[in-house]
Amino acid sequence: MNDVRHLMDLKSLVRSIPDYPKPGIVFRDITTLIADPRGLRAAVDELIWPFIGEKIDHVAGIEARGFILGGAVAHELGLGFVPIRKKGKLPWKTIGKEYQLEYGVDTVEIHADAIGKGDRVLLIDDLIATGGTADAAIELIHESGGETVAAAFVVDLPFLKGAARLRDKGVSVHTLLEFEGE
Repeated sequence: MNDVRHLMDLKSLVRSIPDYPKPGIVFRDITTLIADPRGLRAAVDELIWPFIGEKIDHVAGIEARGFILGGAVAHELGLGFVPIRKKGKLPWKTIGKEYQLEYGVDTVEIHADAIGKGDRVLLIDDLIATGGTADAAIELIHESGGETVAAAFVVDLPFLKGAARLRDKGVSVHTLLEFEGE
């Protein structure tokens, strides 16, 4: 692993977009961070370091930016990758879980055979806000017979209490950056 922790400020690579997707919300866009080669490398390195040497069987990533980061984390850890997708996007038998959004209800799914009984899974996504999507993903992992070793995110919005929600359910949470409500 390259030690790039002191080479750059990852927070400066996250674009803030006011009033998206609706007025009053500041969207934290990591596409600018992952477009920067040093930023992407630093983010992946920082996401994996707590888990080096940990017994993990799979990395799971939540659609869509969690695919980018999760795939890179899986590669660096020498593991396979399990996609957690929006409803209707996976081509084979799936299991799904509904979750609440600020503006409605959605569903995430995984292939029914993606995770086996006793498999230890690291969950990756770009950002944790209210924790609804991550919580649904963790429930899918558990319904598949797996165990969530931890959930890791580049960005935490602590004022929305998503990371706290997962910790209250006994899930270890690792985040790189925090943005307060603005």
